[in-house]
Amino acid sequence: MFKHLIWILLFMGFSSDSVSNSTELYYDIVMKDKVIGSLDTHQKTKGTITTYQSFTSIKTKLLRTIEIDYKYDVTFSKSMLKKAKVSIVVNSREHAETSTLWKNAQYEIIKDKKESTLQDSIQYTTVLMYFKEPKNIKECYSEQDGTMNTIVSLGNHKYKKINANGKENVYFYKNGILHEADIDGGLVNFKIRIRE
Repeated sequence: MFKHLIWILLFMGFSSDSVSNSTELYYDIVMKDKVIGSLDTHQKTKGTITTYQSFTSIKTKLLRTIEIDYKYDVTFSKSMLKKAKVSIVVNSREHAETSTLWKNAQYEIIKDKKESTLQDSIQYTTVLMYFKEPKNIKECYSEQDGTMNTIVSLGNHKYKKINANGKENVYFYKNGILHEADIDGGLVNFKIRIRE
């Protein structure tokens, strides 16, 4: 009886549904050598489901003070994107929102209330670029834009991501995770640097 109880407890402890791990990364947002914000991103895996959350807050003064907040909520199942939601708030007002949902063997994308679809399954997205160096990956899905972006390896763990409008971001990796990036944020251009 006691042996059975031990085996049951061991099995429960090692079953894939109960195994959970998480990673958190923290970055500074830098413009002209001045920290203007922060980016916190979280990855959590339980069984076959991996969720990602990313929060970016930027405050800077151009002609006037601009406050920008980005929020990403992304879910993968068995390495395939299942859903994503991105919201951008500028000076406390909703600026943009994009949602992506795998449904009926395609992605339903709603960007600022405009609907589109994408047939191919997605294995790699922008939020993964923090946690997984895009080795041998040629494209990634932008949860923010609802489009596929091109990834070009520049060698020495450096990559360029080109979006559908031709804007380019450059990413630098160490030990498989993102350490620094040059970002064309649309409203502002900035660097992100990992907080050591």
